[in-house]
Amino acid sequence: MKVEGRNSVDELINSNKTIDKVLIQNGLRDEASRTLINKIKESGAKFIFCEKAVLDKESTTKKHQGFLAYATDFVYADLDDVLYNVKDKDGLILILDGIEDTHNLGSIIRVADCAGVDAIIISKRRSASVNEVVMRISEGSANHVMISRVGNINDAIKKIKEENIWVYAVELGGENIYKANLKGKIALVIGGEDTGVNKLTQSLCDGKLAIPMYGKINSLNASVATAVAVFEAVRQRNF
Repeated sequence: MKVEGRNSVDELINSNKTIDKVLIQNGLRDEASRTLINKIKESGAKFIFCEKAVLDKESTTKKHQGFLAYATDFVYADLDDVLYNVKDKDGLILILDGIEDTHNLGSIIRVADCAGVDAIIISKRRSASVNEVVMRISEGSANHVMISRVGNINDAIKKIKEENIWVYAVELGGENIYKANLKGKIALVIGGEDTGVNKLTQSLCDGKLAIPMYGKINSLNASVATAVAVFEAVRQRNF
């Protein structure tokens, strides 16, 4: 997997994950770049200084900022590991039902990391996976959030509910999210950009939560809706 951009490479170094090598653009003199170069050297990772044209050729996103790392492919967590991680605390889990856009997935992962979400669950089908673009959009947050990739979202929800975790779909027509109780062990289901949460998936949830809308458009981008829902849960738990 390619990890591109100064912040993403910095987070990769911080994560202690296996790094094959790092390409560094010749001539970087700004303080942030020099700090990262020193960190790369101190980490013991293999690094190579090269011309910008080399990084341009290797880059997938074309926004490498002079840093491009090759790391082992992203390792997903088992669902059992996720459930064990929240066994003895009021965990907060995100379940993504049909998030196919890599930019949305990257943004959601970044939101999850900032909010202290315990884990994200995605599907092997009808879902974006963690790749170079997602890693960059997440600013490296994918290195810090437990992400599980399951064969069937509905089966995962059933297993989650068996662990006494309440599951709510964030969907139009539900209870006002600002009046709902989001404390305790909960999982929030976020639907795809165009389809929302699948009807069968909704039927498996313990309830639906809606974000009030007051304008002409009655829907939010998936990553924005995630941020609103997750940080409302954070607010209730901490303030």
